[in-house]
Amino acid sequence: MSFRAFLKEIEKDLPAPVYVFYTEDMFLQGEAVDAIKRLVPAAEREFNLHVFDLSIQDENLSFAQTLDVASTVSFFGGRRFTIFIGNLQKFLKKDIERLNDYISKPAPDSVLLMIHNGALSKEAREKFVALRPVSLDIKGSEIPHWIKQRAVIKGVEISDEASDYLIGIVGPDPGLLAAEIEKISLLGKKRIDVDDFADIVAGGKLYSIFDLVDALRERDSERVFKIYKTLRETAEDYSLIGALNWQYARNMRSRNSQAENKYLLKVFELLNKADIDIKSSGRTFPMEYLLVKLLRL
Repeated sequence: MSFRAFLKEIEKDLPAPVYVFYTEDMFLQGEAVDAIKRLVPAAEREFNLHVFDLSIQDENLSFAQTLDVASTVSFFGGRRFTIFIGNLQKFLKKDIERLNDYISKPAPDSVLLMIHNGALSKEAREKFVALRPVSLDIKGSEIPHWIKQRAVIKGVEISDEASDYLIGIVGPDPGLLAAEIEKISLLGKKRIDVDDFADIVAGGKLYSIFDLVDALRERDSERVFKIYKTLRETAEDYSLIGALNWQYARNMRSRNSQAENKYLLKVFELLNKADIDIKSSGRTFPMEYLLVKLLRL
């Protein structure tokens, strides 16, 4: 199971009385907590939503105390959500016993949610097997779906092509993707397409990544570096490499000539090497070096 399974439970208003979620990604932990909060009407959150982070020493609370909170009667007749964040693998034997007692007779109209920091060990999985632990991590195949759902929360619709483009230029990191979705939501548009992302992520309306690819194809070195100079004012090199990779990938078709596909494979090799150079800081001016190489193909 993964983050998509979590979202399905959210869509059903978390019907089970007890859940166990886990992830190493702090951003996704926060996303999960925010999604749970949205299930509670704003007027009721002070009374029917409680979040305990036991990794913070200032909290100075035991697991037994969080169970006491979960067991109290909810206010306003709504459901009470008690979220526990911590390392479940550090549970003492007495905590496991208390939890099992609670699971056997959970408080009515109450949902206890435990979010574990990190991956669950085999031993921990065995302890919580009856609760069917759900991973909060996002699989690569699920990222487009997650992007669309997060965009909807921000009040916009993202086309499939725009979603693919965003992944291509930013990568699969949920935190970075969320930041770009936040930017695009401020445009005031209801539907976002590739051109909208190209304007924001890859350099304004004067030039786009499409213009850069056209100039590279034409081997127009003067225009290539003129466009790059403009693009780098508003985009990091790693984003530009991602955008180039996405644009060239669109041209990779089975009906291409052998020479065309051979050219594209060389392009992808150079893009991959430049990406490694940038991330490892192993070369001075890696983007400029990449453009020179692409012009020589």
